[in-house]
Amino acid sequence: MSDKLRKFFSEGTTDEITKKLLGKLLVYNSPQGLMSGYITEAEAYLGAKDSAAHAYQGKRTPSNEALYGYPGTVYIYSIHSRLCLDIATQAKDTPEGILIRGIEPYQGIKWMERNRSKHGYNLTNGPGKLMQALGIEDKKMNLLEFGETDLDIKLDDGKIPEKIESSGRIGVSDRGKWTEKPYRFYVAGNPYVSKMAKRDMNLETYGWK
Repeated sequence: MSDKLRKFFSEGTTDEITKKLLGKLLVYNSPQGLMSGYITEAEAYLGAKDSAAHAYQGKRTPSNEALYGYPGTVYIYSIHSRLCLDIATQAKDTPEGILIRGIEPYQGIKWMERNRSKHGYNLTNGPGKLMQALGIEDKKMNLLEFGETDLDIKLDDGKIPEKIESSGRIGVSDRGKWTEKPYRFYVAGNPYVSKMAKRDMNLETYGWK
């Protein structure tokens, strides 16, 4: 991984990093071809103190070991038979992370549509949907680092959100007060955000400056 990426994923609090991640270009050099999308939605998880996090109370198992890796480590996990993509943040052995929840497709859209048998905003407006669209069906890249595998994040090839909104986490069972803490961040008005109501969509700018 480049020093630039490690620095990006370790400077500031995890919620601050999550907001900075919105608009950055997620790239996957897949066996099918190059696919990419601008990150529209992401959730911060604050490790041992966060009752909604996989590393709550310092839990450390083979399945969540990636969270304890260097900042920018790929953490792929399954929930409800769907894979999700997470990124480790902060220093090594500080198990905080960011779940990528949505992307606005940019490159390889035809492959994404073929993988999902869908098109339109429903293509990648959710964590399981975007992984299926990218054709990632296993955990081979788990524990590796962005930029050193087929997954990368281009920090200089992004868009700037006009406005960032926040809410409680989505799809997290009741884990106490942390479930509702506003650590889900998204680009206001972007249609590639999960559960974005049609009336709130900005179909002119998609919420970018």
